[in-house]
Amino acid sequence: MAKSLDAEMAAIEAEERKLADRRKAHLRKLRDTAIDRVEKVGLLKLPLDRLERLMEAVKTLGVDEVEKRLTAKA
Repeated sequence: MAKSLDAEMAAIEAEERKLADRRKAHLRKLRDTAIDRVEKVGLLKLPLDRLERLMEAVKTLGVDEVEKRLTAKA
């Protein structure tokens, strides 16, 4: 009985590791997709000082406020 319980626990732990690896891979894909989108719209082509000012504004105002202001003007 103890061996089967140990085997079951080992199988559960293996599944948990697989799931954790899948989550990490998914997060990497999300990050890569986000970077690709930023690159497509040309933000990565900005001079570094302009990009830093833009990112500082986003940090100061917050993403929601920046999005609200941009969509109000569009």
